[in-house]
Amino acid sequence: MTTLTAAELRGIWASALLPLDQSDEIDYARLDAALAVQLASGVQGIYTNGTAGEFHTLTEAEYDRLHELVTGRCADAGVPVQLGASQPSGQLSLDRIRRAARLRPAAIQVILPDWLPLHADEVRAAVHGMAEAADGVPLVLYQPPYAKTQVDPVLYGRLATEVPALIGIKVPGGDDDWYARMAEHAGGLAIFVAGHTLASGYARGAVGSYANVACLHPAGAARWYGLMRTDLSAALAAEGRLRAFFDEHIAPLAAEGYCDPALDKTLAAIGDWAPIGTRVRWPHRSVDPAVVTGLRAAATKAIPEFVGR
Repeated sequence: MTTLTAAELRGIWASALLPLDQSDEIDYARLDAALAVQLASGVQGIYTNGTAGEFHTLTEAEYDRLHELVTGRCADAGVPVQLGASQPSGQLSLDRIRRAARLRPAAIQVILPDWLPLHADEVRAAVHGMAEAADGVPLVLYQPPYAKTQVDPVLYGRLATEVPALIGIKVPGGDDDWYARMAEHAGGLAIFVAGHTLASGYARGAVGSYANVACLHPAGAARWYGLMRTDLSAALAAEGRLRAFFDEHIAPLAAEGYCDPALDKTLAAIGDWAPIGTRVRWPHRSVDPAVVTGLRAAATKAIPEFVGR
């Protein structure tokens, strides 16, 4: 598979979610069915092992089996794939990166070692080491808001200069000042932000998103990205309704303590595009499937373009 450059890394990338049986085992047949829908949806690519993909729960055998399935399906469909090699242990992460690199994906997603906060020099050492392990496959650094080490625009710029393999970042985004500082210090990196903020992020320099809106409905997310490129004002209006739906219906679930993968799977159940289910792995709580019918009705009324087939 052809690797990506920073200029080519764009658009909506859909997460390979994990359908689980009652024993918390991955149901690979349902996963395959979900991939078929995603690959036909118009998204720019598929990625594995982000938070939505519950990477922190995978055994190494599951990690390899998942990647064999996803890379094979993406190759058959001619759709780029990014493989997530994230692991809170830096040493285990390097091993995952080496195994992912052998499959020659379009890019590899990584996180910084996450038990202890890192000094800036340790961040640089981590990304240098990951790039070496990736053996020529470009990297995307995933920086969720709850990561113990947060990277500022100046350090992003230094990483981009020192590690040419680093082509993009997956971050929550920021205010106007943050985008201005990113343009000043790290303008060469592809910035991916939270899905439900993509239109306003796109207006300020972001180029794409991973996860939540694509979890809600991959085809709806792909259509919205297309709208940003042709009618940004309409896309921004859609974002306003999307944010209002999230604030009214998804934020209360987050406030009850449901983890991000539980929310992402709930979004997929609302969109009803594949038989993924709302179950997440122990020890996290799963959203009761009984609430989905009401949430789907609310979404159909408020944001029909994000749930329609």
